[in-house]
Amino acid sequence: MTDLDVMTLPLPPYVSIVVCVYNEAGNSAPLVEQICRAMQGIHYELIYVNDGSTDETLAELRAIPDPALSVLDLQTNYGQSLALAAGIDAARGRYIVTLDGDQQNDPADIRRLLTHCDVNDLDIVAGWRANRQDGYLLRKLPSRLANVLIRWATGLPFRDLGCGLKVFRADVAKNLNLYGELHRFILVLGQLEGARMAQLPVNHRPRRIGQSKYGLSRTLRVVSDLMLLLFLKKYLRKPMHMFGTTGVLLLAAGVLAFFCALVAKIITPVEPFGSALIASLVLIVGGLQLVAFGITSELQVRTYFESQGKKPFRIRHVYNPGILVS
Repeated sequence: MTDLDVMTLPLPPYVSIVVCVYNEAGNSAPLVEQICRAMQGIHYELIYVNDGSTDETLAELRAIPDPALSVLDLQTNYGQSLALAAGIDAARGRYIVTLDGDQQNDPADIRRLLTHCDVNDLDIVAGWRANRQDGYLLRKLPSRLANVLIRWATGLPFRDLGCGLKVFRADVAKNLNLYGELHRFILVLGQLEGARMAQLPVNHRPRRIGQSKYGLSRTLRVVSDLMLLLFLKKYLRKPMHMFGTTGVLLLAAGVLAFFCALVAKIITPVEPFGSALIASLVLIVGGLQLVAFGITSELQVRTYFESQGKKPFRIRHVYNPGILVS
C-alpha cells in the first residue's frame, strides 16, 4: 500500500453511536433522522444492531439511505447485553454512545453528554431520566426498586442506573465484558473497572410506537445478577474468603446442631426441634450449593470465551457499511 493509498483511507470516527433494536419497526427511520440532525458537525458513525427482530425492523433499516449507518444483523435474538457487546466491538470511534431504539432517549442530549465527558476527562457519562415518561406500575416501580437495591449493595451514588443513553471512552466500553443480562449493571461494571463516572439529567420521551419489552419479571433477574456482581467485586481475586468462611461457619453450625440433637434425644424422646433443624439445614446447604454453582458456571463461561478469544455472538451479515460523515 502506497502513501497515497493510506491518505485516501477514511479516518476512524470520533464518535460511534450504537443502537440495539428488537422488533422496533416504525421507530428506526425517525430515530436515525433525529440522530443525524443532532450530530451535525461531529465526525461520527451510526451502528444499528438488529437483535433477531421478527417484524419489519431489518427491512426498514436497510432502506434508510444514511451514509453513516451500518446495520449488524445478529444470527438470532441474543438479548440486549450481547447485542450491545456486538455493537461496541464493531465501533471505531474514540467515544461510544449507546441509546435505546424506541425513541424515548432524545439524541439532542448526546452532544451535551459528550462535551461533559471530554471536558472533564471522564470514562462514562450516563443519562438520568429525571422526568421519566413511562407507566408507574410496570416500568417506574420495578426500576426504582432495582435502583435502590443496587445503590444499597454497591454504594453507587447514581439515581438512574437503567437509562440507555450513555457516553463511554472506547477503551472502557470495550473492556466491560457484557454477558448474560449485565447491560442493567453497566455502571456497576464501570465501578469495578475503576472508571471515572458522572450522571446528567436528560430528556425522556413517551413511547409512541410499539410496546416495551420490560416488566415486573425482570426484578428477580436483577437480584440474581446483582449477587454475581457483588461476588465479582468482593471475591473475584480471593474466592476462598467467601466460600472458606461460609464453609467453616456451616461446619460449626453442623457440629452445634449435632450436640443439640444429641442432648434433645437424651432428655426427651420427642424431638420436633431436631427434625425442623435438619430440614432447615438441608435447605440452607442446598441454596448455597445452587448459588455457588451459578457463580462457578458464570466464571466458566467467561473463561471459555475470553481464553480462546471467542465472541459470544455471531453476525449474520453487515448491510450498508457506513461511510464516515462529518
